[in-house]
Amino acid sequence: MRIDTILTNLTAVTVDPVRPSASRIGVHHGRIVALDADLDGVSAAETVDLGGATVVPGFDDAHNHMIMFGLSLTELDLSTPPVHTLDQVYDAVAERARSQAPGTWIIGSGYDQNKLGGHPRRVRLDAVAPDHRVWLRHTSAHMSVVNGRLLREIGDQIPAGGKVDPGSGLVEETAQRLVRDLRFPLPREQLVQAIAAASRCYRAEGVTSCTEAGVGLGWIGHSPTEGAVYQDALDSGALDVRVRLMVTGDTVHPLSGVPGAMGLDLGLRTGFGDDRLRLGAVKVFADGSLIGRTAALHDDFTDQPGNRGYFQQPAEELRERIVAVHAAGWQVAAHAIGDRAIDLVLDAFAEAQTRFPRADPRHRIEHCGVTRPDQIARLAGLDVIPVPQHTFVDQVGDGMRTALGEDRVPWCYRHRSFLDAGLTVPASSDRPVVHGAPLLGIQAMVDRRTASGAPFAPHEAVTPLEALHAYTLGSAYAAFEEDRKGSITPGKLADLTVLSADPTATGDIAGIEVLATMVGGRLQEN
Repeated sequence: MRIDTILTNLTAVTVDPVRPSASRIGVHHGRIVALDADLDGVSAAETVDLGGATVVPGFDDAHNHMIMFGLSLTELDLSTPPVHTLDQVYDAVAERARSQAPGTWIIGSGYDQNKLGGHPRRVRLDAVAPDHRVWLRHTSAHMSVVNGRLLREIGDQIPAGGKVDPGSGLVEETAQRLVRDLRFPLPREQLVQAIAAASRCYRAEGVTSCTEAGVGLGWIGHSPTEGAVYQDALDSGALDVRVRLMVTGDTVHPLSGVPGAMGLDLGLRTGFGDDRLRLGAVKVFADGSLIGRTAALHDDFTDQPGNRGYFQQPAEELRERIVAVHAAGWQVAAHAIGDRAIDLVLDAFAEAQTRFPRADPRHRIEHCGVTRPDQIARLAGLDVIPVPQHTFVDQVGDGMRTALGEDRVPWCYRHRSFLDAGLTVPASSDRPVVHGAPLLGIQAMVDRRTASGAPFAPHEAVTPLEALHAYTLGSAYAAFEEDRKGSITPGKLADLTVLSADPTATGDIAGIEVLATMVGGRLQEN
């Protein structure tokens, strides 16, 4: 027998309990076909000596915003670091204003008021850029600050589930659609370029698959034809990782001939597509941001008495939408961070399954950020998949602690408790909300420490192997793809990440170098 490629001189952490390690991997027609002794007597068109490197299944980011991240690479970087003060924010805007014509857009992203001491203020933006349209997006993407010129242009018709403060220029949640409608849709070629830039970064960090957490309309949308943009990127070669597209709830509508159901035309639903680009879940928003203080909690934010956050749409409308999308056969991915929002979503999932029973719907709660002990049992009873972002602990954990207070920190961005309840936990970054390299996320799952070095619910820590499982097989399971990816197993797609060290055998996981990635049998060195 002759196959395409044999990888040798390696140590594979397969994430397959049947065969947990390997030293040779055979690849043919884009799939893994054999390991170790099963390759004896087999020849290959190419044999690659990996020089003793560690090979793991390709990392799979279960929740990211690929286009948003790609666009952010050309915007003002207001994250901390490099920006540490509000004055530095204003200086960056002023410098950009000097180089751009009046009336053009100045867009920045990544600022965190918890690290800067407050949100940027409209009056200061007016002072440094009065003739431009200034739009500075919070790191959570759930709010932003605009200057006076843009504030006047968006008007005063504020949608339900959003807020605008004319004094400060702060625009929250669904009210950001008012800004989006002035800026978007962007040209398709610009969006393809953003996908290409993000794809290059992902491959360099070992990501071979990801879920784009919202295409279409809504306040996160850049174009109503984003699905076609991803097809353009795939056809042109700009998209170099496998992508699942979550469809925003705004894009679905009642289906003729299917009473009580909502979906896309022709009855398309979760799973349509191929191994390079396919439809994932329908995404609905229950609440907002924890560090932005808009997540829906049962009790007040500790540092803002009287504020318990809010829902992005009336509770009854959200419940009806979840039930209707479930009835059409979709997987549902509900954005819910606060425990009050999680209660609402779990009630809707239970009703949906009672009224329209389905085998294995695998509904998801994106973030599942503040989860009470009693809610863990409900998650397990309904077989709901929590999709937390453990890198938040490392990068914005200090702000989350300030928002919640010590009593609720043990409920925040859990992992061990989910596993102990029998739940499958995927891993994700929510990029560009935080720096999204998977090795940073794995380190955060193991360490459970904030940027200041403080422990953050250390009882929720997991082992390095469990963390690796989350970023590989866990994410595959969350997308109904565990049969084709997520472990180094014969028959699965040849999606691999080559590392300078074994992440299950070193304390410095974040310091490991990604040497190469393989997608569908094509090896690309960094």
